[in-house]
Amino acid sequence: MIDIFKIILPAFLVLLTAYLLLNKMLNNEVDRRNKKLKSKVAGQTIKNRLQAYERLALVLERTTPNAMILNTISPGMNCIDLQKELMSSIRNEFSHNLSQQIYVSDELWNSIKVVQETLLKLIISCSAQFPPTNPATDLAEQIIQVYASAEQTPTEYALTKLKEEVRQLI
Repeated sequence: MIDIFKIILPAFLVLLTAYLLLNKMLNNEVDRRNKKLKSKVAGQTIKNRLQAYERLALVLERTTPNAMILNTISPGMNCIDLQKELMSSIRNEFSHNLSQQIYVSDELWNSIKVVQETLLKLIISCSAQFPPTNPATDLAEQIIQVYASAEQTPTEYALTKLKEEVRQLI
């Protein structure tokens, strides 16, 4: 019986040592693969986030009153036509980029929503000052003047926030 114990105990110790070494080696390999995968995913995530910031910057630039009016107004338009076109343009620009909110902070996304709401309110309030049949140029001038009179426009504020986040990311 003692002879069997002399054989089983060393065999058990060798088996236990082999198990512990293999287990540690396999765990290290799993950790290495996970780190490699996370690094790869992080690189792709940063790329996606930068693209989202670029798209949102474009939206903000496209929806400034100067840019929108230049792209929207046409000869023969009246105030009501311009109002409808501007509002539709703003809604379309923002709705096409709703998915970008998953890549940016809540604070930045809220700033971007404020830009949209402010622009819509600006168009509505300026439109109320003119009869619907007035030339669109009257409304366009009013919108640009009111927007330019602000110390810091919501668009400028949102662009500043966007740039700050990009700088933190890079």
